[in-house]
Amino acid sequence: MAKVEAIRPEAIDSKDNGAFRTFLRQFRKNRLGMLGAVLAILIAAVAIFAPLIITHDPIGIMVGPRFAAPSQEFLLGTDQLGRDTFSRVVMGGRIPLLVAFASLGSSLAVGLVLGLIAGFGPRWLDNALLLFFDTIRSFPSIIFALAMIALLGPSLASVILVIAITSMPIYARVVRTQTEALRSSEYIAAECSMGAGTTRILAVHVLPNVLGPLLILVSMDVPAVIAMSAGLSFLGMGVRPPTPDWGAILNDGYNHINQSPWLVIAGGIPIVLATLGFTFLGEALRDIFDPKLRKDL
Repeated sequence: MAKVEAIRPEAIDSKDNGAFRTFLRQFRKNRLGMLGAVLAILIAAVAIFAPLIITHDPIGIMVGPRFAAPSQEFLLGTDQLGRDTFSRVVMGGRIPLLVAFASLGSSLAVGLVLGLIAGFGPRWLDNALLLFFDTIRSFPSIIFALAMIALLGPSLASVILVIAITSMPIYARVVRTQTEALRSSEYIAAECSMGAGTTRILAVHVLPNVLGPLLILVSMDVPAVIAMSAGLSFLGMGVRPPTPDWGAILNDGYNHINQSPWLVIAGGIPIVLATLGFTFLGEALRDIFDPKLRKDL
């Protein structure tokens, strides 16, 4: 009789550590990915510790003179109401990040469930859900967002809800396609022949295979959501004043650009850095985890 050796836990840990080290080695080779990670971590850290970083009350009116140039006291100058622009930019970074992670998290959860149902359910239910997804996607995202916010009223909750609704069909379709492909595989057929239930098949075999591509897609969508959130605030359809937000600061700068260019610069640079940072980070993760794009293992 052949001798069976038990698998030691330390062997599993060693395998996991090896995979993590491989990931780090691949990630360090991607210079744009490293730059994106640094920018993303820096922006997230500033948003988290914003109350400790700000130098003045971000909503306090006439803290300083109107349209003051950058100085030692006001690092990025002041706006049309004498509010400290630096403090408003620092606190304003919380809104786009909150919108991005809340809306994408919600759309990811709903899209995952609906995609699994569409890919593994009966054909009539699959067709009905596809029609629902196509109906939402048939409207241009920005037009749909403006119409919904005009109906619901400008607020942070409205922005999160609208972006979650417009993003959900994309994730649901990806999950549905992956699930449908796995459904016809041989090992799923073997599981079904041995009496495995639908819940077990979805949780054990399908879900781990669809999460990877889905998370990469989410990371690629973060910069687009940040830009969309700032754009809605720029149009006056985002959070209400006096809450600081990058898009609102950029709008103030555009309206008073003849008096001072500092507001446009202060509101625009964070949006550009955040968009570039999360874009580089998402592309690096895609290049590492997608076998078709992986250059070196």
